[in-house]
Amino acid sequence: MKKVVVGLSGGVDSSVAAYLLKQQGYEVIALFMKNWHDDSVIISDECPWIEDSNDALIVAEKLGIPFQTVDLSEAYKERIVDYMFSEYKKGRTPNPDVLCNREIKFDVFLKIALQLGADYVATGHYCRKEILQHADGTETYRLMAGVDGNKDQSYFLCQLSQEQLAKTLFPIGELTKPQVRQLASENNLITADKKDSQGLCFIGKVRLPDFLQQQLKPKKGVIVEVPIDAEHYQLAVPKFGTKAKELAFYAEKPVYQKHHGKVVGEHQGAHYFTKGQRKGLDVGGTKEPLFVIETDVKENIIYTGQGKSHPGLYRRTLFVTNDELHWVRPDLELHIDESMEVMARIRYRQPLQKATLHQIDCGLYVDFEEKQSAITEGQFVAWYINDELIGSGVIS
Repeated sequence: MKKVVVGLSGGVDSSVAAYLLKQQGYEVIALFMKNWHDDSVIISDECPWIEDSNDALIVAEKLGIPFQTVDLSEAYKERIVDYMFSEYKKGRTPNPDVLCNREIKFDVFLKIALQLGADYVATGHYCRKEILQHADGTETYRLMAGVDGNKDQSYFLCQLSQEQLAKTLFPIGELTKPQVRQLASENNLITADKKDSQGLCFIGKVRLPDFLQQQLKPKKGVIVEVPIDAEHYQLAVPKFGTKAKELAFYAEKPVYQKHHGKVVGEHQGAHYFTKGQRKGLDVGGTKEPLFVIETDVKENIIYTGQGKSHPGLYRRTLFVTNDELHWVRPDLELHIDESMEVMARIRYRQPLQKATLHQIDCGLYVDFEEKQSAITEGQFVAWYINDELIGSGVIS
């Protein structure tokens, strides 16, 4: 009998994953990951990890599977929290959920599971794994989108490797969320009607500015509004000698300075804001709402523009350096001067967009057919062929 360690989070998805594995005849062990100790930055009065841990324990008892808690808070702080602070300090916006999957669930947690003699780890992610069998007996693992288009979570797993996928199961990938809730309800699992968690991966519902203020101190600066007709948006498109020069032009970010607009307000620190953000600016009196179009952490200035269609929000092309480029399918990796047509997204839940990948010597351009709103440095771009996620990278 194959042994599976399931990451039981106290939510409905992982509860049903554990139930299905047991039904399929696996020997199932449940582990709850404790990733955080500092309760001072959590919104609710109750400590969410204790409540989640209790729910996970009740589910494990109901299913008749062994349960224990593992404390991964030291690794989480080093690999996720410290990285987040350093990225925000640089004016980039990291994605802790993608990192948590790569660094914690499918690395630290996976190693613990293997030490317990497990053949696989399993999670409650809405995605699927397929296996390509080769004539020489080797296998290639495919990371496929979940059947439920509303819940597909393949994007969050965009940094997984072949080695990690080899040891992973996604039991609910073929189900929709309503089907998962129905199964939980039919089997009297306490998590059947529990709301989905909205917080940072396994920490709880965290107020991000409060969280960041632990290390990044408030620092007063100005908010500048850049008009739609600023000279930045009147640039003539040059004639390009090469495709690489054309892509470099379209990938280039506008560089703003204070004199490009007017000061309309103050903020408590440019590093607390991200491109495309609307909330938290506290500036009134504009015809349309203001959106952040750029942050300058060095000068501590936030540049904003009126309305969702402000040209400062849009770019056609982004760049990923080679050291932040990852192929889930290394056999499909591009070589210098090669290109590939794909579907791509720059954030979770964004509908897939047509794009072309172009590999040059120092990295990869992702050139979208249509301009994209709020391309944000530090976030992940992921690309697909049909339903299969084949690679990803950190936006430079």
